[in-house]
Amino acid sequence: MNEAEPLVRWDWIQSHLGLFGDLTVEHLKLSLLPVLLGLVVAVPLGVLCVRWGWLYPPVLTIANILYAVPSLALFLVLLDFTGLTIWTVVIPLTLYTLSVLVPNVVDGLRQVPDSTRQAAIAMGYTPLRRLLAVELPIAVPVIMAGVRVATVANISLVSVGALIGIGGLGRLFKDGFDLQFTTPVFAGIVLIIALAVVFDFALVLLQRLLTPWAAR
Repeated sequence: MNEAEPLVRWDWIQSHLGLFGDLTVEHLKLSLLPVLLGLVVAVPLGVLCVRWGWLYPPVLTIANILYAVPSLALFLVLLDFTGLTIWTVVIPLTLYTLSVLVPNVVDGLRQVPDSTRQAAIAMGYTPLRRLLAVELPIAVPVIMAGVRVATVANISLVSVGALIGIGGLGRLFKDGFDLQFTTPVFAGIVLIIALAVVFDFALVLLQRLLTPWAAR
């Protein structure tokens, strides 16, 4: 890097606001789609693990193994099958999301007091109605804790995808290192941290809306 080059060139930032907007939209799509897909799979899978306890140990083992696999290695393996599409990044991040959410769904459902479950049965609730109206609402705080972790982790991990050409704001890191230019790197770090803080705060608000009875 040129020693005369400042750490941050504000004129460059002002002239690239449109690029930041486009990369931010792409970054959010790559980060949040795996969370939504992970929830769609994790909730019924967690319910099944609670209903049939023997299923949980192998599911948890597979989830832990998936979590241990480096994300870049998964990206490279999938590249041969999915090509340069968003699914090269979305599929691995969905697997990571599952490894976080399934244990939270199981723990949340297991925390439902048996007396509450029995009261619902005595009131004539069917298993499905009991799950939707009683068990899942009580489990929301634990499930949302997992959603917050997965969302923040995905917002950070997506940037690794820039190494294979798909990474939203991670492109700023790659461009900065390639050009020995620190301003894009600085901008990328600030934007990713800001997105993580904003979405974590939004999820806290969403949890409060879903659990108005909970102590603040």
